Amino acid sequence: MACALDDDDICNDDYYSLLNVRREATQEELKAAYRRLCMLYHPDKHRDPELKRQAEQLFNLVHEAYEVLSDPQARAIYDIYGKRGLDVEGWEVVERRRSPAEIREEYERLQKEREERRLQQRTNPKGMISVGIDATDLFDQYEEDYEDVAGGVPHIEINKMHISQSIEAPLTRKDTAILSGSLSTHNGNGGGTINLALRRVTSAKGWSEIELGAGDTHGPLFGMKIFRNLTPRCFVTAQCGLQFSSRGIRPGMTTVLARHLDKNTMGYLQWRWGVQSSMNTSVVRDTKSSHFTFAVQLGIPHTFMMMSYQYKFQDEDQTKIKGSVKSGFFGTVVEYGAERKISRHSVVGATVSVGVPQGVSLKIKLNRASQTYFFPIHLTDQLLPSAVFYATVGPLVFYLAIQQLVIRPYVRAQKEQDLEKQRESSASNIAKKKQEAEAAVLLMQESVRRIIEAEESRMGLIILNAWYGKFVTDNSKKHERAKVIDVTVPLQCLVKDSKLILTEASKSGLPGFYDPCVGEEKSLKVLYQFRGVMHQVLSGDKEPLRIPKQSHRIDADT
Repeated sequence: MACALDDDDICNDDYYSLLNVRREATQEELKAAYRRLCMLYHPDKHRDPELKRQAEQLFNLVHEAYEVLSDPQARAIYDIYGKRGLDVEGWEVVERRRSPAEIREEYERLQKEREERRLQQRTNPKGMISVGIDATDLFDQYEEDYEDVAGGVPHIEINKMHISQSIEAPLTRKDTAILSGSLSTHNGNGGGTINLALRRVTSAKGWSEIELGAGDTHGPLFGMKIFRNLTPRCFVTAQCGLQFSSRGIRPGMTTVLARHLDKNTMGYLQWRWGVQSSMNTSVVRDTKSSHFTFAVQLGIPHTFMMMSYQYKFQDEDQTKIKGSVKSGFFGTVVEYGAERKISRHSVVGATVSVGVPQGVSLKIKLNRASQTYFFPIHLTDQLLPSAVFYATVGPLVFYLAIQQLVIRPYVRAQKEQDLEKQRESSASNIAKKKQEAEAAVLLMQESVRRIIEAEESRMGLIILNAWYGKFVTDNSKKHERAKVIDVTVPLQCLVKDSKLILTEASKSGLPGFYDPCVGEEKSLKVLYQFRGVMHQVLSGDKEPLRIPKQSHRIDADT
């Protein structure tokens, strides 16, 4: 069986899977499934005391599942809370006389209360560390005739560093305080700033923010920011500030108007007035497989045109490759690079920047949860082919080596460790479920014999072999051992009128099944005969399955 009768803390029985019905099943479907299992597990059908005891346990569980799902109120509680919501000895989540709609409203209210409590505890920390490295001595070393200098080790230095951090402190559901600070140093000179912002959600359409700041380089700062949805497809952001310094007060203002051009495309128009006045317009198109940006800016001192494109691979590692070109009064810069997910919370990326007159640079970025580590490495002030080659090939070779020698072994070991802990914590429960499954199979023997006789007489559906669990089909994983159980009898018991229909629920909850490999992907492989012809199918654990089908047929040559 899917779960022990008295072990709700470890595993909740899936009543839908037990009865093999859809979650949207009607009362008629529930009643038909219940009657079928009652005929199979009725204790009076067995004389052996042990079989009679096992049949009584299974019969009671089936009856419990039917009682819950056939009662609209109990079913609504079960769909939302699971079996814990039905435990009258522990806590009663809602009054039983309420309708399903009222139960769901109560659930949403409790969810909002829990979300508000979580909000009060959340700080949402964000941070960034940027370390600038000057490595121009690697490719553009000054030629010196003196013996004590010639042939020396190239000089690489850290010429700038920037550290910033921010945290949020929700005050109420509408008010949030944001504290941020930063430290910067460049060639031995540096400074820091600290800012406090108070944000308030004014309505469903917008919010406003007041910011106060101070620093040893720019002096006190006072600013305001407003966000407002003008229409469902258009919004505006306005920001103004006053920077106080020994030279006087420097005002500044920025306004951004954005509009949805279509489902995946946004248009932006930005106007900035102050120390660096400019006007910028851009179009951004973001789809599941690509990201495209085109921007034009007119301003002092920066006027440029920029276009970038990013392609997103649909793989587990979320690999992306990108390229961009930016040209203006400052010169021209071409950038290309890639990024990839290396663990559950980490993404690494590398970008090569080639420009005139900027030279060649390599930018390496690592995102770890909400923290960003950025390393811009300046290689040359000139366009040297050797610098471009090593900036491109070097990170790729380094990444592949680290991936093979460090990342993959670590992730594999971590996964195995987590699986082992999960197996140890549920070992006793799995053993109990295995015993229940074996008992269920014994109770099915007589019914299966009658079903096979009926199907053979009409050349119907005969389950020859069926296995459930983890199959090893990848040749690169031959060292792994398949973990499957024989479920031929339970599947044949579910055959009715030469048809077998399984719902989208996990098959480990079906009578006679159990989970042989907790925490791992499982499949169901069935070899069956229909009208004298061999068929075979491999189905995912939670995929619905309906047999027989013409597409499952095995060719005679095969």
